[in-house]
Amino acid sequence: MDIRYTNYAVDKTMELLAIDSPTGFTAKAAEWVLDAFSGLGCPARMTHKGGVLVDLGGRNDNDALLLEAHTDTLGAMVAEIKGNGRLRVANLGGMRAENGEAENVRVYTRSGRVIEGTLQLINASVHVNLSYGDTKRSFTTTEVVLDEDVRSAEDTRALGVEVGDIVCFDPRSRVTSSGYIKSRFLDDKLSVGILLAFAKYLKDNAIVPERRVYVHVTVYEEVGHGGSGSLPEGVTEAISVDMGCVGEGLSCTEKTVSICAKDSGGPYSYEVTGKLIEAAKKEGADYAVDIYPGYGSDVEATLAAGYDIRHGLIGSGVYASHGYERSHKDGVTNTLKVLKGYLNV
Repeated sequence: MDIRYTNYAVDKTMELLAIDSPTGFTAKAAEWVLDAFSGLGCPARMTHKGGVLVDLGGRNDNDALLLEAHTDTLGAMVAEIKGNGRLRVANLGGMRAENGEAENVRVYTRSGRVIEGTLQLINASVHVNLSYGDTKRSFTTTEVVLDEDVRSAEDTRALGVEVGDIVCFDPRSRVTSSGYIKSRFLDDKLSVGILLAFAKYLKDNAIVPERRVYVHVTVYEEVGHGGSGSLPEGVTEAISVDMGCVGEGLSCTEKTVSICAKDSGGPYSYEVTGKLIEAAKKEGADYAVDIYPGYGSDVEATLAAGYDIRHGLIGSGVYASHGYERSHKDGVTNTLKVLKGYLNV
């Protein structure tokens, strides 16, 4: 797999990371995804739920493969405008206050105004709050401090802020000279970049896969039902392309492609997992097989919806999942290699 496809995947990932898209607030990101695949010459359409369904081509419509990734991320929602004008927020998806504390945020009002602020511990000055280090971080002990001159709930409402407004955390995306990719929300925008690069590889080389290949970029994965619909006719297998977890007790690193054998939803298809391992070996990909007890994926939502398919999960290794995440260009390359080998293209 040519390094230019890895670089393309990373470039597209960085573009997508710049678009705020917490779960439930994904329209702009989905439009970007639709345009990006369409620009490669791939037929793509928006689903009623707001995801993007793409046809990468193929000869056999009766044994089609669906590749699933998601562009929704973690975030928050305004739950209360407090008497001092600050905001109590509720998490969207698995966002944790410990990981968001002291991060810059953007509050999107329904009028279209975007207001900056910061998630802080209540009474955040260390020189004043003698219990600073002992306070358990949660979304009841933290608050969004708006970067506006507000001192009351009325002041804040005068800016157009209301309960239900979306709060987006700054991703702080960067790529280091050593090839590390650091950002919030690599889960799962990095995989969207990888699937775009795979589509470009097929188009650049005029490759028509033996079996029809679809991509579904979902928008509600972080709350568990992203992949529960929009399965094209003829699909017999679905593979989630999502992050691989890096941590103690696991073999995966940021430089490998993860092949997940089991997560919180139970085992993945033994047949599909075996074929993914063989694809990795055939293409010389650096891979790891792991079990993730705290993980769930789009493809499990597809199964839960009642579809009769086989399922698998792969992805570039990501450290510090649901926090300030880190992966590596090598992990991107190895994921692309597995896709190439699995489809014999």
